Amino acid sequence: MDSNVTEIPLIDISPLVKKIDDPDMANEKDLLGVVQRLDYACKEVGFFYVKGHGIPEKLMREVRDVLHKFFQLPYEEKMKIKMTRESGYRGYQKLGENITREKRDMHEAINCLTPITPGKYGDLGKTLEGCNLWPENPSNFKVVLENYIGLLKDLSRKIMRGIALALGGSVDAFEGAIAGDPYWAVRLISYPVASDVPEEKRTDTGMGSHTDYGLLTLVNQDDDMCALEVQNRSGVWIHANPIPGTIVCNIGDMLEVWSNGIYQPTIHRVINNSHQCRVSAVFFYETNFDAAIEPVEFCREKTGGDAKYQKVVYGERLVRKACCCFGDL
Repeated sequence: MDSNVTEIPLIDISPLVKKIDDPDMANEKDLLGVVQRLDYACKEVGFFYVKGHGIPEKLMREVRDVLHKFFQLPYEEKMKIKMTRESGYRGYQKLGENITREKRDMHEAINCLTPITPGKYGDLGKTLEGCNLWPENPSNFKVVLENYIGLLKDLSRKIMRGIALALGGSVDAFEGAIAGDPYWAVRLISYPVASDVPEEKRTDTGMGSHTDYGLLTLVNQDDDMCALEVQNRSGVWIHANPIPGTIVCNIGDMLEVWSNGIYQPTIHRVINNSHQCRVSAVFFYETNFDAAIEPVEFCREKTGGDAKYQKVVYGERLVRKACCCFGDL
């Protein structure tokens, strides 16, 4: 991230959404302009807002609405879908259960992960085998979220096509063996008002400073409060102020490895200093679960010829992260 960055760029990706799957898109000036802006955002900031993404704003609001309704339910009701090791780390995660850099985060959440059938990835995937646990209340929770997830999977694929072009690769560089069968994860998070939390469970942050470990993250956050913060290379925290109708995107660790460091993820955190509960729906678009990610040749050529990163098997890293973050399970 540029040490002097003070704002997160806003990109209208409508030309990319409409044309990125067109075999004749190479000469589309509007689309190539989006690709150039993606390159700047990924290289210099690591974060960007997108508009013109095609996800109905009504659906984005409906997602946040069902989250507010769920997290307002009594504790006993939420615990009906309690997250456990046996559930493959899917389900409801109580306040303070998530750990970032060995510190407890002041939030509660629901984890939804790509369903994995027993034996699909052998020993590699055994820890995360299972199906998602959906609450009965609100009654439309599952329908709304499954619809939303389906749309975000396709949007993420299109954005990654644009990022592939920005790096100088083929439009389908993040498909096939890399992300042709992408793993996805969703964290549906509630950040309570500090005064509503027992003093012994209060922490300084709703989510501690970290980078994400996949390819691309898409965040649907409440419109009326600011809590997400991004750190530039001078150590200054920049607010990712909500812009209604937009999605906040950021790149992750797997893209850093694949690009040989041309694109690097940016440290971010969440602090809810408002006087109301904040929710966000965070969608993580990853590589194939069993993909072995290493610096690609044309990115090595751009960065001196040598690989700066060792090969990483995505699923192995994900399992290690899950076991570290959910220490009480």
